[in-house]
Amino acid sequence: MTASARRVTATVTLTDDDGRPLARRDVTVRQRRHAFEFGCVGTHPGETDTHVQRAWLDVFDTATLPVYWGRYEPVRGEPRRAELEQAARWHADRGVRLKGHPLVWHTVKAPWLDTLPLSEVEQLLRARIRREVTDFAGLIDVWDVVNEAVIMPRFTNEPDGVPNAITRLCAEIGRVELVRLAVEEARAAGTSPRLLINDFDLGPEYEQLVEDLLAAGVEIDAIGLQSHMHKGFHGEERLLEVCERFARFGLPLHWTETTLLSGEHVPREIEDLNDHVVDDWPSTPEGEERQAEEIVRHYTTLVGHPAVHSITYWGIEDGGWLDAPSGLLRRDGSPKPAYDALRGLVRGEWWVDERADRTDEEGRLEVEGFAGTYEVRVGTATAELELGPDQESHAALRVG
Repeated sequence: MTASARRVTATVTLTDDDGRPLARRDVTVRQRRHAFEFGCVGTHPGETDTHVQRAWLDVFDTATLPVYWGRYEPVRGEPRRAELEQAARWHADRGVRLKGHPLVWHTVKAPWLDTLPLSEVEQLLRARIRREVTDFAGLIDVWDVVNEAVIMPRFTNEPDGVPNAITRLCAEIGRVELVRLAVEEARAAGTSPRLLINDFDLGPEYEQLVEDLLAAGVEIDAIGLQSHMHKGFHGEERLLEVCERFARFGLPLHWTETTLLSGEHVPREIEDLNDHVVDDWPSTPEGEERQAEEIVRHYTTLVGHPAVHSITYWGIEDGGWLDAPSGLLRRDGSPKPAYDALRGLVRGEWWVDERADRTDEEGRLEVEGFAGTYEVRVGTATAELELGPDQESHAALRVG
């Protein structure tokens, strides 16, 4: 499969409010959003849109919003709901789909948990999951339900060497039961969120965890695959090999955290990217050209795989995650070649510009384009069309 295979065609019959065909009428069709989720870490809302926010909206249609427990509720019982809701509504008002990240993680967790007994930790975790999913139902309906469960029960990277509360809980009840706990609580309030597990470990342990979860009847909706490529681009062969291994589970694959550097790569001998700390980590002209080439290769490869439903770039600006030169915009907000290259795919090669057409004598119109949401306009009346592989070849669309 190639990216062009995501183009679909449907014959639509346009009718008025009384169901009568709109015959021989001039029509304008324009694409509004891809079905494929082109995501990025959410931009920062403000009273007016900045050029960075406009650049964000000109490429991306799906935002990952940070809901790290330790930052969201740094003081017990005082969640920062208003701040998250402001950010969520800013994006949603602009047609952006939302995902919360993450509900459970052993890092950036609430430090006040660590002195509590595990029984209380578990109850607080259950309440935290249910609260966030319930509070934001209808606004944020996709969640990384558990982040990096593979390493979680053996995680020891704490300043005092003592495993934190989430690590200890996972070690006590096991990875499968921790994910089950999180999934069940996320669905307990009667909402219908889409829930992902997410990991940087793309090896046999993660495969085994997915297999164990499905065998145990834990209902996850998609598999999250991280791709922080600070040591260099993975290459097409490796990307496809990972896709094939995880596609066997029959679940959508979301490449959740993508970064490519436009500066010096992290030395190969460094295992944890957090350990690479330098005084200055600039973007370079040579690195920017490399990043642009690699981002085209990365996205083209993954969009071309039928199991992949989403790619999220981990920060639009330099100086975000780990202070690395991984953004698509420089620190001054100017676009790098990688930004232009990605925009050229998402809103260029893989996009359908506004076009004029005309219905036939029976009000029919053939619509062809990349799977996604389209606006159909007849005079001053508009209707929304979802064009996708499951779209009937003949469908009625009421315009009124």
